[in-house]
Amino acid sequence: QVQLVESGGGLVQAGGSLRLSCAASGRTFSRYHMGWFRQAPGKEREFVAAITWSGGITRSADSARGRFTISRDNAKNTVYLQMNSLKPEDTAVYFCAADLRPKDPRPGTKPADYDYWGQGTQVTVSS
Repeated sequence: QVQLVESGGGLVQAGGSLRLSCAASGRTFSRYHMGWFRQAPGKEREFVAAITWSGGITRSADSARGRFTISRDNAKNTVYLQMNSLKPEDTAVYFCAADLRPKDPRPGTKPADYDYWGQGTQVTVSS
């Protein structure tokens, strides 16, 4: 069983920054691919960014590229999402997710690629 707990969300003005964290339980965190997704009201959950177990490969959605950076610290069992130049359209609940048995060298971009999910943290960007 893996537990994921997100933190770092909040209210920020457009152009501001936030750093989300996701703390994971489990002794084998360093073997998991990790991802960040978001879901706005009335919309489907969408991919934001993902990182391999080693941190060697990252993937980002077009909407996040150049503004958001995913990273991880396996010694702390934590994955991060640094979000800069935030826009009102980034407003959503942000979820982290873990792929416990990666089958592909690249981390997945679909919700179905992940086995465990956190409860989410709200990010609100005001204009």
